[in-house]
Amino acid sequence: MEREKRNDLSFSRKRSFTFGAYGSVDRFTCGDETRPDSTEDNLLDILDSPASESKPFISSSSSQRDTELFEIIEKLQGSRIDEQRCEFPLPLKSQLLTIGGDLPLILPSKLGGYWIDPPLERLVDVSPTSSHYGLDPESYDIMERDGEAKIYHEFFRSRYHHSFTAVDPSLGPLVLSVCLEEEENKLRVILRMKECSLHGVFSVTLFPNIPSAVELAKMLCDRVAVSKFDVVSYLKAPELIGTFDEHRVSPNFKFGVLYQKDGQFTEEDILSNNEESEEFKEFLSVLGNTVQLQGFTGFRGGLDVCHGQTGSEAVFTSFHGRQIMFHVATKLPYTEGDPQQLQRKRHIGNDIVALVYQDGQTPFLSDVIKSHFLHCFLVVRRIQREGEAGGAAYQVSVTAREDVPPFGPVLPDPPIFTDRSQLREFLLTKLINAEISCYKAEQFSRLELRTRSSLLESLQAELLSRSQCMMGDPSLAAVSTSDSGRGASEGSGGFIENFKRAIRVRSHSFETLGVPRKIVGSTSQKPKAEKDGECEKSPGPSPADSLGATELKDQASPQEET
Repeated sequence: MEREKRNDLSFSRKRSFTFGAYGSVDRFTCGDETRPDSTEDNLLDILDSPASESKPFISSSSSQRDTELFEIIEKLQGSRIDEQRCEFPLPLKSQLLTIGGDLPLILPSKLGGYWIDPPLERLVDVSPTSSHYGLDPESYDIMERDGEAKIYHEFFRSRYHHSFTAVDPSLGPLVLSVCLEEEENKLRVILRMKECSLHGVFSVTLFPNIPSAVELAKMLCDRVAVSKFDVVSYLKAPELIGTFDEHRVSPNFKFGVLYQKDGQFTEEDILSNNEESEEFKEFLSVLGNTVQLQGFTGFRGGLDVCHGQTGSEAVFTSFHGRQIMFHVATKLPYTEGDPQQLQRKRHIGNDIVALVYQDGQTPFLSDVIKSHFLHCFLVVRRIQREGEAGGAAYQVSVTAREDVPPFGPVLPDPPIFTDRSQLREFLLTKLINAEISCYKAEQFSRLELRTRSSLLESLQAELLSRSQCMMGDPSLAAVSTSDSGRGASEGSGGFIENFKRAIRVRSHSFETLGVPRKIVGSTSQKPKAEKDGECEKSPGPSPADSLGATELKDQASPQEET
């Protein structure tokens, strides 16, 4: 009994112990795993204790106990060796790299947060000889970012109609438009709120008399609590209202294009590529035409067309009435001694969707490109067709952050294209739909809500003040005159100026996106050409045009705001 007490006392002492080259501490850490303390660790403390403390234990031990002790030591040595065999990181486990005998195009992030289409478990047979290649390109539908944005332009501007404004205690500013379609005996109504715009069509036969503005607003939204609306009598109100409704509608898009060589896993390696293989050049020709930036007059997507500061060439195309500019990494300026290649990342890192072309079998990691704005990647790999010398096909996969809703067109099964025109139709449709779907992600939707709220508040105030001026309010007329004079010196005044300002600085909500905010000087000191280029993108929560380089030292600080 006394001997057991002495042993327990010795077990409670913690010391380090070294087994040759196997380590020098009891707690061994490998990756995220830490070996817990155990009874075997306490035996190490006994061996490391001073001779005076361990002598009673050793002197009283028998040969059998010595044998057991050495067996324990041998086991401990074996476990230490096993601990140093670190588990391979999750994204590169061998079972993921050998699906279907080929490497997958995309591997999931170790931290999660992304979905992949098609899932890894479906990549069993990716043979390009399969007979089923998916949907007909004619069925590829392009999504609309705001399906009701053009209703006012289509049904109200060409007809006699009325507009009204109010400020609801809970809903905030409201702008209501009412149109009587006499030929169809219908009332068409649009109610604009901070969250959204509500549209409804009512038959006039349902009402004994034409309903009031308050009644129509409550028919669209029962949360409306105002008792009256103010009539809009400003002559240019339709122009202001139409500008607000269509602030998210634009035919222009910009996407990044990354070139990934075989064996490249990191962001630095991918962004440092300068050479373009013949296969990559052929793929770029599928996307669009290589154009000279000097003097380019189409949509430039933030690229410099005057001084050559963003390279001399780019890839541009028109697609179903939309202009698309591609930020090709290999065509953007390369900076010696800069492993992060910020001159390239300032454009691609501010895109919302990027396309990755793989020249080899190396998978693309979902989160390898550090960016607050990039939410989706389309990955394309060129593969050889079986049985045909020199023939090639393109395998496609998609990954996006988990809060990005799925979007079409659906990938064929297997996800392989052999026809260049069909590949082009699919990729361009998929890229456009991807960006529109990314706007529904949490970060962009919050920023969009703030932008819309600011614009609607400015619109309501502008319509109210201008209408009161039209009614002859002398106090407001003086204010309007001074505002107009100041606005004329700055280019324009009122809602239009506020609208432009909101579009240019919509990326000021850095706290919403988790980006540190950097305070800079006034934009009035910038050249006109630079300011015009920064607001060239479609109005809406696309921070790419109004924000320059976002990632300095892995996005430690963004570039200047506009």
